[in-house]
Amino acid sequence: MPVTSQLLRRLSCTKVLTSSLLPCQHHQSQLGPITHGSASKRPSHLWQNHSHSRSYQTTSVLRSYILTPPQVNSILKANEYSFKVPEFDGKNVSSVMGFESNQLPANAPIEDRRSAATCLQTRGMLLGVFDGHAGCACAQALSERLFYYIAVSLLPHDTLCELEAAVEAGRALSPILQWHKHPNDYFSREAQTLYFNSLRTYWQELIDLTSPGEVPDTHEALLNAFKRLDSDISLEAQVGDPNAFLHYWVLRVAFSGATACVAHIDGQDLYIANAGDARAVLGVQEEDGSFTAHTLSNDHSAQNDEEMARIRGEHPPSERKTVIRQDRLLGLLMPLRAFGDVKFKWSIELQKRVLESGPDQLHENEHTKFIPPNYHTPPYLTAEPEITYHKLRPQDRFMVIGSDGLWETLHRQEVVRIVGEYLTGMHQRQPLKVGGYRVTLGQMQGLLEERKARVSSAFEDQNSATHLMRHAVGNNEFGTVDHERLSKMLSLPEELARMYRDDITIIISQFNPHVFGAQRQEGQS
Repeated sequence: MPVTSQLLRRLSCTKVLTSSLLPCQHHQSQLGPITHGSASKRPSHLWQNHSHSRSYQTTSVLRSYILTPPQVNSILKANEYSFKVPEFDGKNVSSVMGFESNQLPANAPIEDRRSAATCLQTRGMLLGVFDGHAGCACAQALSERLFYYIAVSLLPHDTLCELEAAVEAGRALSPILQWHKHPNDYFSREAQTLYFNSLRTYWQELIDLTSPGEVPDTHEALLNAFKRLDSDISLEAQVGDPNAFLHYWVLRVAFSGATACVAHIDGQDLYIANAGDARAVLGVQEEDGSFTAHTLSNDHSAQNDEEMARIRGEHPPSERKTVIRQDRLLGLLMPLRAFGDVKFKWSIELQKRVLESGPDQLHENEHTKFIPPNYHTPPYLTAEPEITYHKLRPQDRFMVIGSDGLWETLHRQEVVRIVGEYLTGMHQRQPLKVGGYRVTLGQMQGLLEERKARVSSAFEDQNSATHLMRHAVGNNEFGTVDHERLSKMLSLPEELARMYRDDITIIISQFNPHVFGAQRQEGQS
């Protein structure tokens, strides 16, 4: 296939329009018009005005280099993280034995974020993947704030009152969360006071709405936390801040967007709260030792018929043909639920008022003046999550939460097989499939030798998320890791990497089947 046509084919499959090839600070929104007119008709960069433009020469595709295995490992392992739940008296009494995570950027900088924390005032562990678009600001805010909103929503009335009393008296607050963070997973210090004040207002309202002795419902807590944080993001952008930096930041957060997939695990109770197209999948071990995938969340995209019906039902019949165009919301946005993205939520009048009073950086931008086409009955977008519940069983061995960059490259069954084999050391000896390709005997012998070597090579990675990422980026048409392909994909220049794949974020939690078995026996006795 000619290089030019190959580029076009790859580009047509990406989640974001061509403008998304720009880095986060220089990132044109995925809200750009779907028409392919002149560059002057496209919305300019979200936060800065560019006096130059990038030109992509097709010869750049060939400027990838063969990396050595140590160089590949260095790139793949740069953001890996692992956490093992501590044992008590030699026993692991938690339903979660631990988790491993990793991230691989395609955008520069990466627009995905991840979070993991243990709830200290209640019980349970929180794991979340946040996939940003039109910049990284919204995903960054979610990674810092959403778990606090969930944790507060789960607190009983009396504990909320104790929190408020401590703040009133100027006493130190008991920690709500124990964070499990990679050094690269940072917090924005400048915004912490603003974030705390919004969170405190939320728990004050919860105190008024709840009664002593009332036990929060996990489903309602997750639902309320998602909706309230998105509401606060919107309100903070409308109110602004006397501090110029914070005023600029809250607008960046609100005008960019992010999807979120969050798991709350407490004993046998697993809740998934999802808004967007990240995904959670359960790895179930069958009696013969093989693994099957059990999907825990639904993608909120144009491929989801129920989601399409929901959106069309929220708007007049006259908008039926325009509310979803080319599988995008108003022809622009692929995920049909997301935080931020106020251009799909605010009225035109509110957008103009906020932008007129905003920093000069916004006035210099064509994008901020851009209104989506056929914009008649906002809001068109919601951050309300779809919540699913699953009671964990002994055969439920692990869970994979991944941004859509993972699921675009690997089918969920393949993901579960790769992780299951890695965690157990068992490799399914299924017939070798070559997918209709014409293969010589020499090639077949090479494939069989490669599969045989997988048993010893599987444990080169000390992290299951890294191992899965290696397959996601380096798998060839036969389902095995091709070092040359992996090397080329990892050495693509920044302006080309996003044309071939998206940011990838993975969290893999491993469950403790002995705890589930013991709890089931207790329930039956």
